[in-house]
Amino acid sequence: MKKQKLSFWEIWNMSFGFLGIQFGFALQGGFMSRIFQTLGAEKDAIPLLWIAAPLTGLLVQPIIGYLSDRTWSPKWGRRRPYFLIGAILSSIALFLVPHSPALWIAAGFLWILDASINVSMEPFRALVADKLPESQRSYGFVIQTLIIGIGTWIASNLPWLVSKLGVSDSAVQGVIPMSVKVAFAIGAFVFLVSILYTVFTTSEYPPEDLEEFEREKRESKNTFISDILGNIGSMPNTMIKLGVIQFFSWFAFFTMWSLANPALTEHVFNTPAPIESSYNMSDANDVLLFDTANTAFQKSSNLVGSAMGIYGLSSMAFALILAFYTSKKRINRKYVHLGSLILGGIGFLAMYYASPENLKYCFILIGIAWGSILSMPYAMLSSSVDPKKMGVIMGIFNMFIVIPQIIAALGGINFVSGLLGDQAINAMTVAGISLIIAGLCNLLITNKNAITYQLNE
Repeated sequence: MKKQKLSFWEIWNMSFGFLGIQFGFALQGGFMSRIFQTLGAEKDAIPLLWIAAPLTGLLVQPIIGYLSDRTWSPKWGRRRPYFLIGAILSSIALFLVPHSPALWIAAGFLWILDASINVSMEPFRALVADKLPESQRSYGFVIQTLIIGIGTWIASNLPWLVSKLGVSDSAVQGVIPMSVKVAFAIGAFVFLVSILYTVFTTSEYPPEDLEEFEREKRESKNTFISDILGNIGSMPNTMIKLGVIQFFSWFAFFTMWSLANPALTEHVFNTPAPIESSYNMSDANDVLLFDTANTAFQKSSNLVGSAMGIYGLSSMAFALILAFYTSKKRINRKYVHLGSLILGGIGFLAMYYASPENLKYCFILIGIAWGSILSMPYAMLSSSVDPKKMGVIMGIFNMFIVIPQIIAALGGINFVSGLLGDQAINAMTVAGISLIIAGLCNLLITNKNAITYQLNE
C-alpha cells in the first residue's frame, strides 16, 4: 500500500497521546522513589521496589504488540483500542499512587501503573510506522519525541508548581505531601484527555486484504507463544546490534529514575531523607527535628524533580531541531545517536561536581541523549523489519529496554556502584559510563538503510 505523506499537524495529532503517556512516565520516574522514601524505604532497597516497571514491560509489550497486529475495527482501527484501555487504567492508577498508606501498596500500584502505561505506549510506536511512508519515519519519531519532551518537562515540574501555588510540601511521617497528590491527579487528567484527542483525531489504514488478514488471524490463533519465539529467533542483525545499544542506554536511565532523587538530595542538596529509626519519635524535640529534616527533603525533592524536567525540555529542543532538519534532508542516524549518547554520559558524570545552581546543565546534556533514544533506534529499526509485524517487532524490541532494567533492579546498580564506594552519587557515575558505552556501540551498525534514508523523496 502506498502511504500518503502527512502534514506536521496530522503527525502531531497522531502523536499527541504521548503527552499523557509521558506525564505518567515522568511522574513515575521523577517521584516514585520519593514516595518510596517517604513511606520508609532505604535507598539500597529502592531499585528492587522498581522491578515492577521492567517486569510488566517485559510481559505486556510483546503481548500488546502481537494483539494489536491482529486487531481491526472499522470504527476504532488497530492501535487505538489499546490506547484507550491503557489510558483509563493509567489515569485511575496515577490518581491512587500517592494515596498509598504503606510501602507494599505503593509498590503494587507501580505494577498496575506501569502495566497500564505500557498498554497505551507500545502501539504508539507501531502507529508511526503504520501511518507514515518510509521517507517520513525519522520525522515522525522526532515529532513524537518533541511531544514526549513537552510532557516530561511539565510533569516533572508539577509538584514544584503546585507547591508554589500554596499547596503544602509538609506531611506527617509516612504520608505523601499534598503537593505530590495534586500533581498526580493533574497527571491522571492530562493522560486521559490527550489519549482521547489522538483517538478521535486520527484514522488508521485498514489491512490491504481484509479477507487475507482475517484468515491469517484465524490460523495464528493458537500460535501466540511460538510466533513470539519465532520472531525472537529470527531477529535481523541490525535489531540485535540496536539491542546492545538499548541495553546500556536503558540501564543508565533506569539508574537515574530509581536513584537520582536519593543521590541528588544527598550529594547536591545535602538534605537526605531522614530515617525514622534514627529519631526518638516519643520525644517532642526529636519529632520536630524529624519534621524539619523531612520538609527539607521534600522541598529538595521538588527541586530535583524540576531539574529532571530540564532533560525533557532539552530533548524537546533537540527534537525540534531534528524535526526541521529531517523534514527536508536526510541524517546519519548512527552518528547522531552516537554523539547524543556520549553527551548524555558526560552529563551524568558531571553530577558528581554539580551544585544546586548548575545541576540543570547536567540534565540539558542528558536530554540530548533522551531525545535521541526516543527516536533514532526506532527509526533505524523500522527501516529493517517486516511492516506486517511492526507491532510485535516493536514489542520484542522493547525487551532490550526492560531486561537491563530488571538486571539493574535485581542488584546490578547496587553492585556496580558499590565498586566505586558507598555514596549514592556513584550510581549516577555508573549511569554516565553506561551511556558512553551505549554511544560507542553505535559503531556496530552497518546496515545502510538503517543508518540513513533519503527523506525528501
